[in-house]
Amino acid sequence: MAPQLLSSGNFKSLFDSVDTFLFDCDGVIWKGDTLIDGVSQALDLIRSKGKNVVFVTNNSMKSRRQYAEKFKSLGLVSVTQEEILSSSFAAAMYLKINNFPKDKKIYVIGGEGVIEELQIAGYTGLGGPGDSEKKAEWKSNSLFEHDKNVGAVVVGLDPNINYYKLQYGTLCVRENPGCLFIATNRDAVGHMTDTQEWPGAGCMVSAMCGSTDREPIVVGKPSTFMMDFLLQKFQTETSRMCMVGDRLDTDILFGQNAGCKTLLVLSGVTSESNLLDKGNNIEPDYYTSSVSDITKLMDSP
Repeated sequence: MAPQLLSSGNFKSLFDSVDTFLFDCDGVIWKGDTLIDGVSQALDLIRSKGKNVVFVTNNSMKSRRQYAEKFKSLGLVSVTQEEILSSSFAAAMYLKINNFPKDKKIYVIGGEGVIEELQIAGYTGLGGPGDSEKKAEWKSNSLFEHDKNVGAVVVGLDPNINYYKLQYGTLCVRENPGCLFIATNRDAVGHMTDTQEWPGAGCMVSAMCGSTDREPIVVGKPSTFMMDFLLQKFQTETSRMCMVGDRLDTDILFGQNAGCKTLLVLSGVTSESNLLDKGNNIEPDYYTSSVSDITKLMDSP
């Protein structure tokens, strides 16, 4: 069925059929450090009607704690850490659930968010921002040293990625027996500022795929790994959830893979022309211009 434009005619049916709204963040709640107009009012209205609200983000630069601080800095003071699921958290939980040995280390190509979530889960993370200024030098007869006790490499969004990090991660995956290669997500681009799209974690992950000749375990959207936590937390059928996002290949596909209803907002990566293009085969149930439309439609007669 073709996606329906959200309207006063179909909004009530969607809203009444949902207990939990899942929101992406970049391009949906904010762009860079700017809150998208009308988001605060829409979230307050959804909560006032007794619905659960959860924020599911593929951006691994921050931990859940740091994201809670960002929400508060933008005036969304009602958002708690428990309502946030980030891909940085998902990476740590993947290791924990799969009984990754606590005496093994994890090399991180990514931000402080991954390092912090690993630490909270009881693991030792190496690399990350700490390796941003390091350089790999090609010297005759020299050997690039890496920790043989690294049992996993986690790759996420890293604005300070460099050749040193790629070499370190590559050696761990290729030379350390059984070393896992985990990607927080494979987003091609993201709204890192309020005016432009920037290269996403997919660029960093692809670089590692090329140098290791391996495909990663992806823990962020559209993988349904994070959905297991949501189901356990809210005890709600996925058919009573609605995924709200701005990306077809992550947000909407994530919702579809899990059996959720899906709502695409056009305030981020995906335009209406992208959505309606004949070559597009990922179609949400509904689409609208932005989250603020929820408030307008709720108030409409």
